[in-house]
Amino acid sequence: MQILLYISDMLVPFLILYVVAHGLLARRPIYDDFVKGAKDGFQTVIQIMPTLVGLMVAVGVLRASGFLNFLAETLGSVTELVRFPSELVPLTIVRMFSASAATGLALDIFKEYGTDSYLGLATSILMGCTETIFYTMSVYFMTAKVKKTRYTLAGALLATLVGVAASIVLAGMMTG
Repeated sequence: MQILLYISDMLVPFLILYVVAHGLLARRPIYDDFVKGAKDGFQTVIQIMPTLVGLMVAVGVLRASGFLNFLAETLGSVTELVRFPSELVPLTIVRMFSASAATGLALDIFKEYGTDSYLGLATSILMGCTETIFYTMSVYFMTAKVKKTRYTLAGALLATLVGVAASIVLAGMMTG
């Protein structure tokens, strides 16, 4: 275990040293390349900022209005039929839009039910097995100027469904 800690401590400094050495050997203007890359990164942030703000505001409004709790109560009887806890409905929906808002909901679940409970374990696994689909698609496709997404959304939703199912099955195996 100590060797893994040592490797992880050395990985970032080694990577930086490697990039600088490679630049020197290739006779590249390292600092100028760094500044140009930072400038390009800043331009990307400016381009995606409206999308980020819009997603964060929308999730905040849904959460503050109580709509997510209403949705969980409404869909609870249906989700219980497939053994999906209604407490995880808001988390599953919000996770597709915002990781930070989903983390807030996950912390609420941890506080109410505990981290080692069935819901706590399912929440942890769900957060690790799913992605912020709409955030990721909007940011990356907008940045790359992709107009036709083809099957990306369908594939991402299917992957999320599999991740959610896996979280329920695995949490059940760990607690049952």
